[in-house]
Amino acid sequence: MSLRSILSAVALILCACERAPDSNPVAFTSDRISVATRGEGPDIILVHGLGAHADVWSAIADSLDESFRVHVVQMNGFAGIPAAANADGPVAAPVAEELARYIREEKLDRPAVIGHSMGGTIAMMLAARHPEVPGKIMVLDIPPNMGAIMAPPGTSPDSIRALGDQLRAGFLQTPVDSPTVLEQMAPTMTRSDSAASVLVRYARASHRPTLGNGMHELIVTDLRPELSRITVPLVVLYVQPVGVPVSAEQMDSGMRDSYANASQARLVRIDDSNHYIMIDQPGRVVAEIRSLMASRP
Repeated sequence: MSLRSILSAVALILCACERAPDSNPVAFTSDRISVATRGEGPDIILVHGLGAHADVWSAIADSLDESFRVHVVQMNGFAGIPAAANADGPVAAPVAEELARYIREEKLDRPAVIGHSMGGTIAMMLAARHPEVPGKIMVLDIPPNMGAIMAPPGTSPDSIRALGDQLRAGFLQTPVDSPTVLEQMAPTMTRSDSAASVLVRYARASHRPTLGNGMHELIVTDLRPELSRITVPLVVLYVQPVGVPVSAEQMDSGMRDSYANASQARLVRIDDSNHYIMIDQPGRVVAEIRSLMASRP
């Protein structure tokens, strides 16, 4: 990634902590999400991940809003936004339901839904549980079975749930003046030091119970049985994880196995990027989105 691209992406997100998304707020009201729109054209919905802010999509939205109407979603409870209904219980599944309601109430015509990390899980939930609502799906760097991927092969569902319980407890029990596991992980999530510091601030400003519940939900949710219900085009962008001792070939094989029930899925490994692909490789992400939008439904 060029220095110019890094600086552009960082500049667009650097001041985002503790404020709502830019652009035009939508009249739609929800106690779980807010949405801002920009541009005109076919609809694209962008959904951020755990502990992040909608402005992680700024560079992408800037590149798309001359051709598309971009709907940028902010989840409550993250990056200084009050948690409201996301303060207790699951986060991803209820947000997926709110997105379905948003699409229907705003009368969007089968929009593309693009989600990063937990946002990708939400996009898959939406497409599997409301197959008539989205027109296309893109998932950035998350498998449909995160808990099974993190645990050793053959780990029982009860053990995976115990792992989720442990991680949730960690968010709640970490002293206020100490970094949570998400803050500790943030520097490895992008190749830009400046962007990493912003991600740390997002995580630090997030509501800890919402973080813990969201992480728990990601660990215990296995969407593989639901993937066959997704009938629209599905593109999955993923990276070679930092610090995970597997080869690129093993990573490719694992992702193919995870998405095997989505026969139409196109899987693309993005090199020279960490978890926040839209920050490390914004040009590649925009190119993949434009290709998806140009594909037949």
